[in-house]
Amino acid sequence: MSIHRHFYQPHQGHALKHDPFNAIVAPRPIGWISTKASSGELNLAPYSFFNAFNYHPPIIGFASIGYKDTVKNIEQTGEFCWSLVTESLAQAMNQTSATLPSHESEFDFAGLELGESNVIDVPHVAASPSVLECRKSQIIQLTGADGKLVDTWMVMGEVVGVHIDTAFIVDGVYNTALAKPVLRGGGAGDYFKIDPAQKFTLSRP
Repeated sequence: MSIHRHFYQPHQGHALKHDPFNAIVAPRPIGWISTKASSGELNLAPYSFFNAFNYHPPIIGFASIGYKDTVKNIEQTGEFCWSLVTESLAQAMNQTSATLPSHESEFDFAGLELGESNVIDVPHVAASPSVLECRKSQIIQLTGADGKLVDTWMVMGEVVGVHIDTAFIVDGVYNTALAKPVLRGGGAGDYFKIDPAQKFTLSRP
């Protein structure tokens, strides 16, 4: 079967209406990251380049395009929280992507209640069914293949506390689909949701 391919080299442009890169590598979990500045101001922002990277110790990470308040706060305090974005929280998550002055909290802007963390001194989204409390392990400024620095910062954190709504634990197993997580697609504002009907299982060979 012959496949007709659209090929491009990124440095020459993609010749499409919208950059397809983040639509190809999709859908992706959303890094809904809360931080606290050393002066006490709270910040909450969604990052579409986010994932888990290690089991023991558990490590998650996200990339910030530009050195934003989130990265600065984590450098200052060494702590952050990740809150799961679900279908019911999608609109509020979108609100927290607004550009606000550093002294204004996205929690207040989006009308979100603060959840108290148990291990670190950073609040999370109280309504989120799954929360990861993290301590900074690494902050890395990315480079291109030519070795030149890119204005993107990779933040890695070790998970030191986990919150799970027990409604989503079935027979001792966390049920991913029951929480109806929302994931980021491509385009200007494409998202996807997961529900139980989409689940299938494969046994490893």
